[in-house]
Amino acid sequence: MMLVCRGVRGATTVEADTRTEILAATKELLTAMIEANGIEEKDVTSVFFTTTSDVVSEYPALAARQLGWKDTALLCSHEMAVPRGLAKCIRILVHWNTMKSIKEIKHVYLNEAESLRPDRALDQLQKDLGES
Repeated sequence: MMLVCRGVRGATTVEADTRTEILAATKELLTAMIEANGIEEKDVTSVFFTTTSDVVSEYPALAARQLGWKDTALLCSHEMAVPRGLAKCIRILVHWNTMKSIKEIKHVYLNEAESLRPDRALDQLQKDLGES
């Protein structure tokens, strides 16, 4: 297998649009994505963070900086305002250089975001990894 750039997806929600909740939820999600896949910052090309339009109190990318990711390109934006969309949602897309196949990538969905991809929710991921 050769080194390729893969996308690692994750999403979570916050109860309230506060700086504290946004940073805590984003750190929890990014940490889970890192641990599930064995991601190291040196192998990350860039990270794209999005929030729904009701999450505006802090840039979620700040959480990555607080976790020590100082050299990675980070970008924040808002999701499309689709009427049936999940409220107070933070999404992350990590562009990661890896030898893993696309089938080996573990995407992480936490809290209310589990409804977006129930097949990839953390509980299911832990079962798949034998960590029940």
